[in-house]
Amino acid sequence: MTVTQQQLDEIALSRAEYELILDRLDREPNSVELGMFGALWSEHCGYKHSRPLLGLFPSRSARVLSDSGAENAGAVDLGDGIVAVFKVESHNHPSAVEPLQGAATGVGGIVRDILAMGARPIALLNSLRFGPLDDPHNRHLFQGVVGGISWYGNCIGVPDVGGEIYFDSCYSQNPLVNAMCVGLVHKDDLATSSAGGEGNVLLLVGSGTGRDGIHGASGLASRTFEEEQELRPTVQVGNPFLEKILIEACLEALATGDVTAIQDLGAAGLTSSTVESADKAGKGFMLDISQVHRREDGMSPYDVMLSESQERMLLVVAPPKVERIRRIFEKWEIPCREIGEVISEPVARITDGGNTVAQLPIRHLSDAPKYRPKGMPSADQARRQRLTLLDVPLPTSTAEDVLLRLLAAPNIASKEAVYRQYDHQVQTNTVVGPGSDAALLRLKGTDRAIALSIDGNGRYCYLDPYRGGQIAVAEVCRNISCSGAEPLALTDCLNFGDPEKPEGYYQLEWCVRGMAHACRVLGVPVVSGNVSLYNESRGTAIHPTPVLGGLGLLEDVTRYAQSSFLRDGLTVALMGDVGSRPRISDLAGSEYLQIVHGKVEGRPAID
Repeated sequence: MTVTQQQLDEIALSRAEYELILDRLDREPNSVELGMFGALWSEHCGYKHSRPLLGLFPSRSARVLSDSGAENAGAVDLGDGIVAVFKVESHNHPSAVEPLQGAATGVGGIVRDILAMGARPIALLNSLRFGPLDDPHNRHLFQGVVGGISWYGNCIGVPDVGGEIYFDSCYSQNPLVNAMCVGLVHKDDLATSSAGGEGNVLLLVGSGTGRDGIHGASGLASRTFEEEQELRPTVQVGNPFLEKILIEACLEALATGDVTAIQDLGAAGLTSSTVESADKAGKGFMLDISQVHRREDGMSPYDVMLSESQERMLLVVAPPKVERIRRIFEKWEIPCREIGEVISEPVARITDGGNTVAQLPIRHLSDAPKYRPKGMPSADQARRQRLTLLDVPLPTSTAEDVLLRLLAAPNIASKEAVYRQYDHQVQTNTVVGPGSDAALLRLKGTDRAIALSIDGNGRYCYLDPYRGGQIAVAEVCRNISCSGAEPLALTDCLNFGDPEKPEGYYQLEWCVRGMAHACRVLGVPVVSGNVSLYNESRGTAIHPTPVLGGLGLLEDVTRYAQSSFLRDGLTVALMGDVGSRPRISDLAGSEYLQIVHGKVEGRPAID
């Protein structure tokens, strides 16, 4: 078939990548096959620009049970057979187009990633960025995102225990919506997504497949965009009540020991879940899409393979165990359909009844090209970093007035009006909830607790990507330790602009290098994460904004600390480098500098 540039643009493939596909296949792909390549070679699924950098992160420790990126989330041993599973993911582009559904399905997707590890989700956190709220469009995004998070999280019964919200004009067209989920599972019950042996049956469970989310991974999350209206169909639609019972049904099925593998249907839907599961096992699969239950008529094979309809899971089960698993889902009144099987030949063979609609080697689909462009700092980075005390005269207003202005600034003011909309006590594990440095959740049946925090600062990374990356790691670890817990591991969400631009790749590379260095110094591995690139509109990129989620362990839950003053008469002490002379780096990227002097300048420092 003749492929136009417009067709390639729709699936975010370059002409050179299309030529590479022709070379690998030694033939032209049909439309379904091309769509599968577009999805799996997208930045969102294929990590084309970031994969070479992610290996810089330390990913191992005595407590880490998973290889970073090998499964749906990172797993950390808490002792006594208890394992914490956690990950952070972005839903930035969908939330910019349809904020309520974009944020809601972001929550649903990260919860299913945790479920796919065999864990019960016990906590949610979120990191949000918006433009100034005096703009009506930004208010629309803000209200929609907060509403979507509260609606979905409250309905599924998972507490939202912490987070952060920042406002800056650079996020006006590109809000950031990063959702983190934590789950618990017994060490012996950790699940895998590897499809196992030949003959295993593929079961699709959950919601019917519709047309929502087609091109979500390739057409929306892997390129810049200008017009939101035409992209609304690429945003998924969520059903939290179905997700709630899907969680229970999947956990019951996993408890039987009869499930060989389990995989969420997230980005790229059936295409991604089946290919990834088969690839990890070194096998292939045969899939009959005529067996896929649908909620819309007239869907083409292309639609079915690339739909990102929510609340769906793929289970891989040995043939003798299928009926037992099917009965569990029937009890929960959740559709469960046999759609294919694992085969020894490492190919993706897709039929529609008796007609073959796609046949591709797994290795070609899973091996997206890697890019390592030459990054360059922006022309004005050196100017931004030049800041002296002479550039920051004392304000004419009193110190009290300045303090009141800062306390009233949206980035500093209380976020209670937001987190009051979230249920943070459901499941009865929450010891310390939103508003503190870190949330604290008890581990039932033990004297211990886990501490959770999520943090980032785009201004620091905008001024100095390397130091900003270091500071982001240090901040999340400090917040964990301020609760009394020991930081054990991190999950990262890398929110950046266009990596094909020299400045964009420079910021990405040096932020990652700074983060990796800080992780090694502090002894905390990165066990999972997500990359969200192309966060820019009309030629303007967001500040480079790495967001870190941290997990720590407190051995005695009664010996925790909070960030608030609990009563009169307590001594207040300032710790750290308090004896040195004031440094201009202390003001770099500060809220004071922006609010009082209208500057985002300087070069932050960290020891």
